[in-house]
Amino acid sequence: MLVNLNQILPAASASQGAIPCCNVFGFEDAMAIISAAELLNKPVILAANKDMVEQLGVKAMAGMLLPLIDDSPASICLHLDHCYDEAVIYQAIQAGFSSVMFDGSQLSLDDNIRRTQQVVSVAKSLGVSVEGEIGSVPYQEGRDHIKSIFTVPEEAAQYASESGLDCLAVAVGNIHRLSTPTSTIDYNLLAAIAEQVNIPLVIHGTSGIKEADLLALKKTAVAKFNVGTSLRQALGHNLRAAMQAEPEQYDRQYFMTKVSPHVEREAKRILTLLSE
Repeated sequence: MLVNLNQILPAASASQGAIPCCNVFGFEDAMAIISAAELLNKPVILAANKDMVEQLGVKAMAGMLLPLIDDSPASICLHLDHCYDEAVIYQAIQAGFSSVMFDGSQLSLDDNIRRTQQVVSVAKSLGVSVEGEIGSVPYQEGRDHIKSIFTVPEEAAQYASESGLDCLAVAVGNIHRLSTPTSTIDYNLLAAIAEQVNIPLVIHGTSGIKEADLLALKKTAVAKFNVGTSLRQALGHNLRAAMQAEPEQYDRQYFMTKVSPHVEREAKRILTLLSE
């Protein structure tokens, strides 16, 4: 069942739990994540990231994922992750995405507010939720142009109130694409942001955060955790092992059938860890 962020995040923000936003790179991992959500009776967010959008386009991603979502009893949001181009955002909305992220984190505060307002005016008229980012969450690799800027609470409050967005991604020591959990979270900064911002907060770079920190963070105003690397590791490491174990096999479906349970297991771990 397709939902937007406004149908699932406010309750999560007010609770002692949160909802994972899982980057997907094909129908096999999408099916594994949806299966985990169904088994645990939990909502989940499927995200199309910048790499997949550039490779397939939003129309193809929506065409692949929406039938899986529509056939599921679980509450599932189809979310366009970090997007810097309003034209692509509007294409995603037209294709059926129920949520979008306009990433103006590399802009000035005024430009970020102005452009986010424009996206919000279109998206909300069509029942689509909007995420934004203030400060700038850095990348371990792959996005050298992205700055590392901690979120300023006063700027977060201004951005949230003036832009009209539905949830806000913040930079409090979290880092995208860490392969091991080595982030150091600034809890005092997060608390100061939460005190001034009255919409759900979002943490990107979940795979790089220690489990003890995730257990603490889910009890705060953070309602959405973006997860990508650990799911890609579950697929990639086990695919490599399966192919090495059976070098005579070559069929994609054969190997993906073996690997998908590992992705489902990781998705279940994340869903359970973030549950109330």
